[in-house]
Amino acid sequence: MNAPEAWPFFSARRAWRQNCPGQWFNCLSCGVLLFGCIILPDCTFARAQSTTPPVSSTVSSASPSTNQQASAEITAQDQPATFKVNVKLVVVRAVVRDATGHAISNLKKDDFRVFDKGKPQVITQFEVEEPGDVSAKARQASEQKANSNETPNTIASAAIPERFIAYLFDDIHLQFGDLARVREAAGRQVATLRPTDRAAIFTTSGQTQLDFTDDRTKLHATLLRLMPRPISPLKADCPDIDYYQADLILNQNDPYASQIAMQEALTCPGVAGTPNPTTIAAALINMKTTEALQYGDQQSHVSLTVLQSIVRNISRMPGQRNLVLISPGFIAPQMQYEYNDIIEHALRSQVVIDTLDARGVYTVDTLGDIANPALVSPPPGKAMIVIAAASANDDLLSALADGTGGVFFHNSNNLDDGFRRTAQAPAYSYVLAFSPQNLKLDGTFHTLKVTLKDPQKLSVQARRGYFAPKHAADPDEQAKQEIEEAMYSQDELHNLPVSLQTQFFKASDDAAKLIVLAHVDVQRMHYRKADGRNNDVLTCVSAVFNRNGNFVQGLEKTVTMHWKDETLEHRLGSGITLKSSFDVKPGSYFVRLVVRDSEGQLMSAENGTVEIR
Repeated sequence: MNAPEAWPFFSARRAWRQNCPGQWFNCLSCGVLLFGCIILPDCTFARAQSTTPPVSSTVSSASPSTNQQASAEITAQDQPATFKVNVKLVVVRAVVRDATGHAISNLKKDDFRVFDKGKPQVITQFEVEEPGDVSAKARQASEQKANSNETPNTIASAAIPERFIAYLFDDIHLQFGDLARVREAAGRQVATLRPTDRAAIFTTSGQTQLDFTDDRTKLHATLLRLMPRPISPLKADCPDIDYYQADLILNQNDPYASQIAMQEALTCPGVAGTPNPTTIAAALINMKTTEALQYGDQQSHVSLTVLQSIVRNISRMPGQRNLVLISPGFIAPQMQYEYNDIIEHALRSQVVIDTLDARGVYTVDTLGDIANPALVSPPPGKAMIVIAAASANDDLLSALADGTGGVFFHNSNNLDDGFRRTAQAPAYSYVLAFSPQNLKLDGTFHTLKVTLKDPQKLSVQARRGYFAPKHAADPDEQAKQEIEEAMYSQDELHNLPVSLQTQFFKASDDAAKLIVLAHVDVQRMHYRKADGRNNDVLTCVSAVFNRNGNFVQGLEKTVTMHWKDETLEHRLGSGITLKSSFDVKPGSYFVRLVVRDSEGQLMSAENGTVEIR
């Protein structure tokens, strides 16, 4: 019996930009092995083409009579099952801080209120988490199984990557003084990273970067290489028209901004004293505004494009995802679509964007910088435009943080506190979940609000919303999307009777076989009864990530079951086990298992860890 060619669960994709370490998501296939009375016939399944080494997929043999019975009651195929659209379980992670900014941990489920589009929701799941909880739980589970001899040759890893922090330094807009100060503060913050944290450093220029790692030496060395890399030339000019004023003049037809520019241009060298100074000044203004708008648009577009790429990059990391944008702020006129798309993608991927204004407490000098003074004295009223421009730079930083449930740190020179609030994992967080009632499948945005029954002097930080499933979504695609979202999370779900076990066997000092076993208690599942059979379809996806959270390999299998009553009640007491094999090198690995059924539309997700020495 040969199954058809495996279907790609995750399509191969490139990293967020050229020369940046990335991840390839390969076609998936896996084997199924049944324990107990029912054994599948001896067969070999076709493998999908993959960039990873080939993975063995074998099934134990059985007697002919048993083979005939098993093949009639269970089949395994490398193709997607058809799922109905599931009622979405919305997970909200909330951090509650006191007046001093410290996270608190003594709240209960009844202390929280969750509103979906203003309507109160019933919190069905509640948990208090501390950094390291996932590692501790996985380690405890592995130790228990090892003590019971269930998983020989399995050693729990000491530190599963749980939280991924991407530092994005806006070196296109940052000036050297501000960059030096935030670079030093970031170095002190990196020194406080937990064993379960993984950090990466990116820049808007793309010239300095480091992929996710827990190597503090590499992180500090990368920080030291940061330097300003502006696109537009930093030079004094006359008239001195910046990006903000150029946008007012050309895009918004602001008469006041044009008037100030004319007053300044009339005093410029080469204009005053000419036969027709107004005409020359107008031509000069047109040239300078066009140039300023061109450079400004380019810088803002590059910064937003890089930000979008990093959001996509970090959304593929298996755990909590935070992006910290360190910038003096910038404007992006007529680019609302670009940054709203960034916010939307971050919300869909549960990426929190925190922003830090690198200027700290700043003053506005209308006479220009000491190293780059203005060529002429600014006209009366110029200060209003300069002050408005400085304030406008913060608007985008505020929108990114507020739109994704992040922290916007500004108007403070205490950068150590800024990095603590934006980049450091909170000591405690609350995981709340609810199932929206009468959810319309129209793809609309649902605003979320988390409040406290007794707020006192406490503040709540949580995601701002989610998007409903689209009405026209293909059921197969919808199912794959739900599984993929669960795969790149670390939240455990126990809606199906599934348990995860791991084993490994070393073939040599630099090669090993990692076995992932998903044991399913099929007697406790919900079936659809038809033609005297108990019918259901299971999709099992297992994935292996390395110690820094990078995807290594993934396997997927669809198993169709048509159990007879007698078989289900008397011959499947030990359940069935789905087997996936991975060729890996010695090292620490995080294993993620997601199993979904079609009839009950339920999903279970389990975490595992293994260290192969």
